[in-house]
Amino acid sequence: MKKVISIMGSPRKNKNTDMLLDTFTNGVLENGYSVEKINLIEKKISPCVACGYCEKTGKCIIKDDMDEIYSLFDEGDIFVIASPLYFNTVSSFTKMVIDRCQKYFSLKYSLNEVYRKGQNRTGIFISVGGAPYSHDHFNSCIGTMDFFFKSIDAKYLGNYFVSGSDKNPVWDRDDVLKEVYNIGKNIDKLSNFYLHR
Repeated sequence: MKKVISIMGSPRKNKNTDMLLDTFTNGVLENGYSVEKINLIEKKISPCVACGYCEKTGKCIIKDDMDEIYSLFDEGDIFVIASPLYFNTVSSFTKMVIDRCQKYFSLKYSLNEVYRKGQNRTGIFISVGGAPYSHDHFNSCIGTMDFFFKSIDAKYLGNYFVSGSDKNPVWDRDDVLKEVYNIGKNIDKLSNFYLHR
């Protein structure tokens, strides 16, 4: 049975980002997979301080709730990261987790060790922006998420982006909820996707 790691990077529970994430994972559950959800607002995670410890050991010297997330990254098969768009990028909660994944980069490229290469892991990024639709609304997030998924050895399978949530929240958009549910339900059948609604 595959294990899905669901990371909620919004400080607001039961709002746009959280609802999209839960709708996606409800679809995933149709496959009989297990889902573990982490609400980052509930965790105590310090920023990376660029101390260089991981370059020598492959481990992070900081002891906090990131240790729990590291364990989930070790165990997971499918990773879905959901973040609101703040100042044209991911939330600070999400970015702190990403920055603390420097230990994986160091493990592989400073210490030349293998992490989870070849294990057929996949990553999906979900993001919601309040501003009206524009073609490049979420572009600045993609490079960051690409490097994040590479660091944990997950194939960056796709993006699901929703604009205009300030005036048209996702709970009023049945088409969006149905679509993201079906993406979760059919996750093993999908090739790369980029959807912006």
